Amino acid sequence: MKKVLPLIPLFKQFIKDTETGKRLKKNGERIKPQSIQNYYYVLQNLVQFSTEQKFELRLCDASKLNARELQSEKNYWKKFYQKFTDFLYKKGCYDNYVGNNVKTIRVFFNYLKNDKDFNTGDFQRLFYVRKEEIEIFVLSPEQLKFLIHNKEFEQSLIPSLRRIKDIFIFGCTTGLRFSDIFSLTNKNFEQTGDDWYIKLKSQKTKVFSYIKLPGYAIDIYKKYKAANSKLPVFGTISLFNFNKSLKQIGEQAGFTNVVEVSREKQGKTKKIALKNTVANNRFCDKMSSHMMRRTAITTLLILGMPEHLVRKISGHSTASSSFNRYVHYAQSYMDNEVEKVYNKLNLI
Repeated sequence: MKKVLPLIPLFKQFIKDTETGKRLKKNGERIKPQSIQNYYYVLQNLVQFSTEQKFELRLCDASKLNARELQSEKNYWKKFYQKFTDFLYKKGCYDNYVGNNVKTIRVFFNYLKNDKDFNTGDFQRLFYVRKEEIEIFVLSPEQLKFLIHNKEFEQSLIPSLRRIKDIFIFGCTTGLRFSDIFSLTNKNFEQTGDDWYIKLKSQKTKVFSYIKLPGYAIDIYKKYKAANSKLPVFGTISLFNFNKSLKQIGEQAGFTNVVEVSREKQGKTKKIALKNTVANNRFCDKMSSHMMRRTAITTLLILGMPEHLVRKISGHSTASSSFNRYVHYAQSYMDNEVEKVYNKLNLI
């Protein structure tokens, strides 16, 4: 009779070994805190799934199984995958979230095999990791110009929102991630003659960037320049409050046009219909820290900068599929603008 072990304690050990540094990336680096936090979310989902669905989560040493037992074990994991993903979809999750849960479970299996010498049978290969392409929401060049240059609008904002607006503009110009912006100190800014540059190493990708700043971005830096070179230029703020403030700024700026939002479940596109559709599907409600980087990349492409130079600034590799999404978006924007011109010609 095959001997089984409960899965949850092993998953908790997987998280603990990751937190303490016993488990590392292939290059020897420690796993990022955000990834560990995601492991906890998966653990929470597994416990809830097992409890609510009364599904026993267990493992057994596949090296000690005969042919019939191996087939039985394979069927067990097929059943787990089907029931667990169905459970997440019924909770209202979409393909990216479900796929990330499955991906983490596959990582856990590999940990058992490679770090603990536990023969799992490689049943994780049965788990399909779904992905979906989510719409890119970015500021148009006109919207970005409005935020940069409209002094009347700026004066209408309370001081705390003015600061967030300035930081947002800085991010939409440089393409830096939220974490990188709030780690900037005076040492990251360098003046050469009349020109100013940012030089930094991305916290996420470890890629070095050297970015020239336009005049308005230099003014923003000088406005918030720290007295102490060790202090962050833009201070600190939680991601939640930053995103909440952006939505307020967008609403006050009049960026309230309704946008269509769709997501995918099991590869099928579904339009999201919220209880208060108009109030939740406005452009301003989609504004977040992610929009800074996306806006910077698409603006450079829309304004005609060659792709290879934009890649260099953004840190995307030549083979990056995510970068191609920005290219397609920028092309779509340009197509729409060209069509507007042609329509005007047809009216003459």
